[in-house]
Amino acid sequence: MASSTGRKKEKKAKATRHIRARARMSTNGVAHEIIRAPWFSEKALIVTEKGVYTFAVPLRATKADIAGAIKEIYKVTPRKIRIAHLPGKSKSMRTRRGEGVRAARHKAYVYLNAGDTIQFA
Repeated sequence: MASSTGRKKEKKAKATRHIRARARMSTNGVAHEIIRAPWFSEKALIVTEKGVYTFAVPLRATKADIAGAIKEIYKVTPRKIRIAHLPGKSKSMRTRRGEGVRAARHKAYVYLNAGDTIQFA
């Protein structure tokens, strides 16, 4: 009976090679537009101890763009990147205007290799 673990490992290795290859490419000076700011929340600060850093990124940013920007700004190569989409929310305006909509946002979880760290400030 054939197992699918070999295919999963091959697919995962291929995906990480793709991110690493794109991370070597220059971001042409727009790295600070891709990595807007560190994301400081309780959850983000807890996972920082495990080598996972969270950043606010634009909606159009790809994993490869984020990897290249992290390498250019912080001089570390990420092991893995995950992107979370936070949809806009309807909020009451407490006036006669009714409801407004908050903007949608993206945040990126950047996983670093053991021993690598990012210093803020």
